[in-house]
Amino acid sequence: MKYEQLAKDIIENVGGKENVISVVHCITRLRFKLKDEGKVQTDVLKNMEGIVMVMKSGGQYQVVIGNHVPDVYKAVVEIGGFHTEASVEDVDKKKEGLFTQFIDVVSSIFTPILGVLAATGMIKGFNALFVTLGWLSNTSGTYQIINAIGDSLFYFFPIFLGYTASKKFGGNIFIGMAIGASLVYPTLSPALSDLTDGEPLYTLFAGTIIESPIYLTFLGMPVILMTYASSVIPIILAAYFGAKVENGFKKVIPDVVKMFLVPFFTLLVVVPITFMVIGPIATWSGQLLGQGTIWIYELSPLVAGAFLGGLWQVFVIFGLHWGLVPVAINNISVLGSDPILALTFAASFAQIGAVLAVWIKTKQQKLKTLSIPAFISGVFGVTEPAIYGVTLPLKKPFIMSCVAAAVGGAILGVSGTQQFMMGGLGIFGFPAFIDPENGFTAGFLGAFIAVLVGFVLAFILTFLFGMGRRTKIAETAGDTLVSTQNANSGEPEMPVENDVIASPLMGEVIGVSDLKDAAFASGALGKGVAIEPIEGKLFSPVSGTVSALFPTNHAIGITTDQGVEILIHLGMDTVQLDGKYFTAHTALGARLEKGQLLIEFDIAAIKAAGYDVTTPIVVTNSDNYNLLVITKVKHVEVGDCLIELEGITSGSSLSLL
Repeated sequence: MKYEQLAKDIIENVGGKENVISVVHCITRLRFKLKDEGKVQTDVLKNMEGIVMVMKSGGQYQVVIGNHVPDVYKAVVEIGGFHTEASVEDVDKKKEGLFTQFIDVVSSIFTPILGVLAATGMIKGFNALFVTLGWLSNTSGTYQIINAIGDSLFYFFPIFLGYTASKKFGGNIFIGMAIGASLVYPTLSPALSDLTDGEPLYTLFAGTIIESPIYLTFLGMPVILMTYASSVIPIILAAYFGAKVENGFKKVIPDVVKMFLVPFFTLLVVVPITFMVIGPIATWSGQLLGQGTIWIYELSPLVAGAFLGGLWQVFVIFGLHWGLVPVAINNISVLGSDPILALTFAASFAQIGAVLAVWIKTKQQKLKTLSIPAFISGVFGVTEPAIYGVTLPLKKPFIMSCVAAAVGGAILGVSGTQQFMMGGLGIFGFPAFIDPENGFTAGFLGAFIAVLVGFVLAFILTFLFGMGRRTKIAETAGDTLVSTQNANSGEPEMPVENDVIASPLMGEVIGVSDLKDAAFASGALGKGVAIEPIEGKLFSPVSGTVSALFPTNHAIGITTDQGVEILIHLGMDTVQLDGKYFTAHTALGARLEKGQLLIEFDIAAIKAAGYDVTTPIVVTNSDNYNLLVITKVKHVEVGDCLIELEGITSGSSLSLL
């Protein structure tokens, strides 16, 4: 497998497979539920190639991978031997807050179907677009078949949610699907059957807002007929109730007949109660929720848009956006459209506007390299690579994107933009704003204006105010550098703080541009120098903290007390030795003093195995300094002055690696 090693490293550093309760994935990240989060090597994961970011949110330990997360997930599941179908929720819920539990439940239920939900929504949206443009007639066979594809998931939503909800709550997934299928059974749907054509037997709750005519009974008890197609809340509650009932029957029914008697009795109990009690109460609750959110929205669409648009990316970071997803789906189901989630549409475009400004303005090669794929992903609505890889580490670009997204959200609110279906992400989301009955409306135009304003405003704000004062940094192995000019103003930048990095090795000095490894040679990983060691001992070049220590002990990251971030990589491609010939004398997070022994390595054995021992020592946040001075000496002893950094740039941001 292409991602086999990455999967192994991830599993190892989340505490091993015995520490994993469950793992799922969404669009860009792996979501672990762990028994003991104290066993996680967070700093190792953060600095691992192939991982964008790690974070804890919603009761989950999240490892952000990027667009290829399905492939990594497949490798993790296969290597770890994890189950992908059965629920293994044995975590102590008392340790989690109610809101955390709610976010966890919602994300677990909706995450597996989001891709298909977006795809079918896009198909339905494009079908509406074709009719609006006159390319198709809504009576043609082509339209009907495309519409069937678009409606397939949303109309039968209870069946799909019956699967995911039962899986989450620990019930039989097929029982959950059977409950969902019962809810959309055509004969019991008021819209499709003739049961409601005649006079009702009697009326419940007459004179109230929940007045309900009764057309049929079950064992003499009234059944309130409602339309459950596309509904959300009824099936989730029914699946939860069903899981409890099923587990109760499992305890009393003999093993020899459990296979068929447990589902037999569970369905006979749960489905009628769902039609008589759970379904009506959940439907009324959903209608109340829909009306409540619309009432809040109508108090001030402008303020609501600015609030949700501006904070949407923050919600995404902490997983809080899941709280609005079911609200939007519920509104579309009961009201026909949703203005709430629509207010966030400009946020992803504001994010890529900021990324574009960073790409144009930065002189750091690594940041430029990260910005290109992040921008492309953001165009299609996947903004995690942009957030975690570019704007959030730089701080100001992220803030500028939030400001621009708030302006875009306000425009969406004032325009009355509505989302008529759960459409695609990014540019594929536009068809979701086409009114199926009225075609292009002011709300649809507002979506275009909001996206344009959000993108342009984020670009301008980031370009002008979001990057701080960056300077050019030159480097060479053989000559002491002269002072550089400020890249923005053209004026000399006065040094405000100096940092000296001593040689951690004994050996010959080599320019990083002469290295065979393109990442180091190009400066993408930072500016610095390389040493051809003649003694297999690596000492600490500074006083500080071990911020990264790779499991194979071939590379170490150090953060000095002044904030300088140093990466030392012993040899080229030595990660393939899997730790052989390397012995660490320190640990992740350990306090270091200058001159302390860090790692011993066998130079002769490494060379005999066919690997180069040339060792780069680079400053990964070198763009935060005005001047980088490298020794002119060709041979260095441990402790000799190797690199000197002068002048921290104003507005600099640390931790870019």
